[in-house]
Amino acid sequence: MGCGSSTAPNPTQISKVNLQYKYLFKYIIVGDTAVGKSCLLLQFTDKRFQPVHDLTIGVEFGSRTITVSGQQVKLQIWDTAGQEKFRSITRSYYRDAAGALLVYDITRRETFDHLTAWLEDCRKYSSQDTTIMLIGNKADLEHSRVVQTEEGKKFAEENGLFFLETSSKTAQNVEEAFINVANDIYKKVESGKITLETGESLVH
Repeated sequence: MGCGSSTAPNPTQISKVNLQYKYLFKYIIVGDTAVGKSCLLLQFTDKRFQPVHDLTIGVEFGSRTITVSGQQVKLQIWDTAGQEKFRSITRSYYRDAAGALLVYDITRRETFDHLTAWLEDCRKYSSQDTTIMLIGNKADLEHSRVVQTEEGKKFAEENGLFFLETSSKTAQNVEEAFINVANDIYKKVESGKITLETGESLVH
């Protein structure tokens, strides 16, 4: 399914201590259908691009352990379907998300226009401390661009989001998108803004 990522049985956080990592951060990837959410996940977890894939049905799952400030952090990433009929399912995955990637396609104006609705869902169903990264995907298709970089930057600035343009095909900024979110979450944990007791999908 969806660029080949695997499906996990349920969205609940892992609660047991795992000596291979200090924290677990739960991510959710949201946005319209066919903006490249599954391909971003596959590029980040498997370092590969799959140009032809089925639409995500419901929710798919991937994970990867990275190093943040010298500590091992496991990212548990939930890739959601963009179709309206799956929105009620998607909303259940916002809960306890420490990070969210809000994705649009720079070659399709409507995917950018729909960001406000996606952001409203994210703010409504996730924590106020959730770190949100706005991603303008398919940056390799510059010749077909209809949403300018400055528009993405402006939307991000107006809504307090991080922002990057990415390409899941060339891997441009894919690492940076996931890791920058993790760095911000880590800072919140270390500063005490997010505590392990609040259930922000952080496992010690």
